Amino acid sequence: MTPPSLALDRLCLSHFRSHRSLDLALDGRPVAIFGPNGAGKTNLVEAVSLLSPGRGLRRAAAEDMARRPEAIGWKITAGLTAPDGRHEIEIRSEGPGRLVEIDGKSAPQAALGHVARLLWLTPAMDRLWMESAAERRRFLDRIALSLMPDHGDAAIGYEKALRERNRLLRDGVRDQAWYEAIEAQMAASGARLGANRRAALARIAAAPAPGAFPAASLALESDAPEAEADLADAFRAGRPRDMAAGRSLLGPHRDDLGATYAAKGVPARLCSTGEQKALLISLVLANAHAVAEDFGAPPLLILDEVAAHLDAGRRAALYDAVTALGAQAWLTGTGRELFEELAGRALFLAVTETGGISAVSRE
Repeated sequence: MTPPSLALDRLCLSHFRSHRSLDLALDGRPVAIFGPNGAGKTNLVEAVSLLSPGRGLRRAAAEDMARRPEAIGWKITAGLTAPDGRHEIEIRSEGPGRLVEIDGKSAPQAALGHVARLLWLTPAMDRLWMESAAERRRFLDRIALSLMPDHGDAAIGYEKALRERNRLLRDGVRDQAWYEAIEAQMAASGARLGANRRAALARIAAAPAPGAFPAASLALESDAPEAEADLADAFRAGRPRDMAAGRSLLGPHRDDLGATYAAKGVPARLCSTGEQKALLISLVLANAHAVAEDFGAPPLLILDEVAAHLDAGRRAALYDAVTALGAQAWLTGTGRELFEELAGRALFLAVTETGGISAVSRE
């Protein structure tokens, strides 16, 4: 088969969680990773997730990813074939943070979003529709980031200004000039944040029908004005109330993502566990189609333990959708039998663990 135009052709890990040393040569096909619980499968795909902006699929601190007991620092090296050519990416721990190099040159984390696009689905996301709005905002922002790499700058700018404003409110500061300056920053980045979120939802709505998986109707639930000037006015008008509360009570940081099982007209939070999982898969596939159209290649997909919650028919449908898309998907599961429908279409890797050290072998 012809490899997709966005794929890892090599992945090397050094002292990353349970993986003391790993050097994998890859061929562009999906990667089916199987082994017992605790063997190090999720550790492996977590390393892949760090090739995108942000803190990865576990949102872990850099020091928590170091292999114990050595704790000497970790390194991820990846060879990436992308629409604009091949890139060498290196990410390594540096004190409490991490450093990124792309093609031998230091780069900000945000630059990763310009050379690669990643999406993931993990067991922790199964309760997305039952969790707090913060988790759904994070999910929506990952969608937006996959389509608009600069979305991360808007999010960081807004969060920084929000923290400053909240500090002023808690301290009872009444200097209007301070508020005007900070609220101007909040309004500028907040308006971009909201616009990007709405644009991302429009792109998902325009994606092809998900086939075997139920479509979800999505909506941004927000009390924040869309225009920058209106948002600044709202912050100004809300100062007395916010000062009494000690925090900002209006703005994009309070947005929520509403979802409805389209065919049934039922809110996602009222659907069965199986339906909620199917809706998530549907959204990830729609997101992947949108990325493929905009970026020129489907994203790398991480589907952690997804097969265990699907019957044989839907597993086959998912694998068919992934291969039809041409995406290099990284799938994990406890047994090889979960991936039999991918035989001949995927690279199979067995993960074992002995004495706290993970080992990976081709099957």
